[in-house]
Amino acid sequence: MNIFDWIGAYIFYYPLVMSLVWMIGGLFFHFRKERQQAEFPTLPRYPLISVLIPARNEEAHIQETVEAILGTAYPNYEVIVVNDASGDTTGEIVRALAERHEQVRVLELTTNMGKANGLNFAFLMSRGEIVVTIDADCLLDYHALHWIAWHFVTFPRVGAVTGNPRVRNRTSLLAQIQTAEYSSVIGLIKRTQRLLGKVLTVSGVIAGWRREALIDVGLWSSDMVTDDIDMTWKMEKRFWDVRYETRALGWMLVPETLTGLWRQRCRWSQGGVEVLRRHADVWKDWRQRRIWPLYLDYILSISWAYLFLLSMLFWAYCFLTGNWHAIAQLGNPIVQWNGSVIALVCLLQFAVSLFIDGKYDQRLWLTYFWVIWYPIVYWLFNAFTLLLAVPKGLIKKFGQTAVWISPDRGLKVVEPDEKKA
Repeated sequence: MNIFDWIGAYIFYYPLVMSLVWMIGGLFFHFRKERQQAEFPTLPRYPLISVLIPARNEEAHIQETVEAILGTAYPNYEVIVVNDASGDTTGEIVRALAERHEQVRVLELTTNMGKANGLNFAFLMSRGEIVVTIDADCLLDYHALHWIAWHFVTFPRVGAVTGNPRVRNRTSLLAQIQTAEYSSVIGLIKRTQRLLGKVLTVSGVIAGWRREALIDVGLWSSDMVTDDIDMTWKMEKRFWDVRYETRALGWMLVPETLTGLWRQRCRWSQGGVEVLRRHADVWKDWRQRRIWPLYLDYILSISWAYLFLLSMLFWAYCFLTGNWHAIAQLGNPIVQWNGSVIALVCLLQFAVSLFIDGKYDQRLWLTYFWVIWYPIVYWLFNAFTLLLAVPKGLIKKFGQTAVWISPDRGLKVVEPDEKKA
């Protein structure tokens, strides 16, 4: 085999093998942990939960987010909204909510301090044994806090619980693809990682934390672009258990513009590389060996994206210049039968996720008609974001505060029936 054969084989077999791993892991997780379940757990006690909501320019969504928490079934909670120097009416809205509801308090920041700093300051205000962080557009399910609290009450070594984010705006192709992605890719990956013992990252949209564990790891790192990935690794390096709770649902909004999606994925890619740099010391400690597969898989996924993109660019160049010999050697991973096999596996993977996640999202099956675009278009998009974001993550100087802007929240909201349960 020549170098072209090796590259082509890697581009083809890596996603194929990982898809099979995720499907097997997801099904095993489902039959072992999800199939037999109560509507919600009955707890021996209900510790105080502090729900922290960092918000910057979220006037369109912050009120319904807070009101969704106020409408949940959990009996013992407080809500702290961080108004991070918003330039709109976010501050007025949350102050009005605090006046009407004694469970709601507001932390006002006069300058943009960044999400991590906002969470750290809000933590100092909080009193809860359990801390739940959600995005400003996330609508908590009626029993979401019950399921998060169950892990902390039942298992003393649990340091974090990542919830199950579900997409509620599906009025565009981008939103439909992301709906499929969160179920058939992210959901299956988290299930499989949980079985293997280490989760790559909690979902920043909805996550629960043990107060003791947060203090143990030094709270959130203010200089990381993706605080959720970094915090997960900090927890696991200190041997806290990080769990995935599929029944802790949070209904969120996803970007529906290419610009918004581009910014989000660049931030995710850069943040992942920053985490690899900061936590490279896991390879020096044998006790951290269960994190090694996560580290290695992340590196493999980055290398796959670069090789996939380079092979496509090289194929296009050879096609335009008439270099048919090189085309015959390398081939095109999309138009040849290889691409058809990957597309078929993608459809099978989503069918598995539809079987598993259908009970959480009654409208999930509608996205099945759009999922075929995921391996054809979305991979290219994500590969280009990695091309630009990885160098940023490699040269990033740690110690500088990572500030933020409110992300793209989509074009039109379709309310889930589940939130009314």
